[in-house]
Amino acid sequence: MDHIKREDALALLKKYNRDPFHVQHAYTVEAVMKRFANELGYGADAEFWGIVGLLHDIDFEQFPDQHCVKAPELLREAGVDEEIIHAVVSHGYGITVDVEPTHEMEKILFAVDELTGLIWAAALMRPSKSCKDMELKSLKKKYKSKGFAAGCSRDVIEDGAKRLGWELDALLERTLQAMAACEDLINEEIET
Repeated sequence: MDHIKREDALALLKKYNRDPFHVQHAYTVEAVMKRFANELGYGADAEFWGIVGLLHDIDFEQFPDQHCVKAPELLREAGVDEEIIHAVVSHGYGITVDVEPTHEMEKILFAVDELTGLIWAAALMRPSKSCKDMELKSLKKKYKSKGFAAGCSRDVIEDGAKRLGWELDALLERTLQAMAACEDLINEEIET
């Protein structure tokens, strides 16, 4: 199946998202999704996984009260196929929609969306402002502090780990490693 090309997905993202934080989050989730695709044996689909990550919050900035509800309309108007739409919407399962993440890619998106936000918030608290020098121990300390990055749902992250059949520590560590490995690339994307 032919999917939307990355440059078209990026233009679509930026049509509805202008806040630098939201765009950076999209780049981060895209990069993490591509890395997990390669690690988990879906290398041939890495670009597809990345596009889902790039578009996952397409409706969040302009329609926060309709997050994952408005997305199908915006994506269909742009000619995006139903496989991507289902994956994008599924990351809101149990929060705003009842579209359950079933494919491993959808489960990864569900698990890492909130977690990447929490890791990025923890990185910004470090002198380096980077996650490249962050250790799992440091991340776990921030994770356990309920007042830290309170908008990042620990319940969703933990549910995501369970859906994947992973221990929470494994999800935390693998996502941290993915973000550290992709950080320079993400920074380059933001600068261009």
